[in-house]
Amino acid sequence: MPLNKSLRDEEKERINAILKKLVELLYVLNFGKAEIDEELKSLGLTTEVLLNSSGTELIEHLGKLNFDWENTEKFADYLVLLSDKMVSEKQNLIEKALLIYNYIQSESKTFSFDIFGKIGVAKGKL
Repeated sequence: MPLNKSLRDEEKERINAILKKLVELLYVLNFGKAEIDEELKSLGLTTEVLLNSSGTELIEHLGKLNFDWENTEKFADYLVLLSDKMVSEKQNLIEKALLIYNYIQSESKTFSFDIFGKIGVAKGKL
């Protein structure tokens, strides 16, 4: 069921706060999987689900959570940042981020030079 504007704005702010907290955790010196999982839980995810889901499954999950294009892009940005911390899963996370960026470019019907640049940066990390 579509959300009305007020609920959509509240949901966007809630998602923004969660994504901001997830990014902040990556800059804490001794961040741990438990702290990340605690935040991911509010999105119905865990690091295990994040790593074991396909990119398409993640995109579908984000859609169910009413992620708009901006928050979907922020989630892909988070995956790229997380890949720097989880070196053993770097390729897995980067590939998912790339799939999400490309999904945004094609489905939003708007070309973004910013996302195009992020795709280039992410490919360079592979």
